[in-house]
Amino acid sequence: MKDDHLRQRRLVYYKEDLDQIEKLLDEFLKLSNAKGSFLIDKEGHLVTQRGAVQQINPETLSALVAGAFAATKELAKLLGETEFSVMFHQGTTDHIHISIVGNRAITATIFDEKTTVGMVNLYSKELNTKLEKIFDIAARRVVKEQQMEPDYSESVKDKLDNMFED
Repeated sequence: MKDDHLRQRRLVYYKEDLDQIEKLLDEFLKLSNAKGSFLIDKEGHLVTQRGAVQQINPETLSALVAGAFAATKELAKLLGETEFSVMFHQGTTDHIHISIVGNRAITATIFDEKTTVGMVNLYSKELNTKLEKIFDIAARRVVKEQQMEPDYSESVKDKLDNMFED
């Protein structure tokens, strides 16, 4: 069913979800000593951001990260992999660590010389495990709350037909 597939791909986040996610991101930033982190859905929409990243346009970063992950997925297929779960780009002063979270979202973490890619990667794995639990709870809740009566579609169709009869 198309609706079920869409519900599984796109989650609806409630305030409680975002509060938990932001708390986890804050904890991750403290442990990893990274500058900031973005949580992005796989379609390239920003879910939330934390840390010292005000100078970065979050919408642009979100779209570019999702696009980079989509391109990298195709590269992985060429090499016989399903996908690469982590990407890392090293700059002169700032670096970015990007990882897939539960096949639903992407974290993009900005860091500099105050930490290492190893520390970011280590704590990112722990963060992703915790985020996946939140995503699973949100997915079950959304499916449960959005269930409609079995004959709802037919009822709507009948009412529309009645409204637009000649």
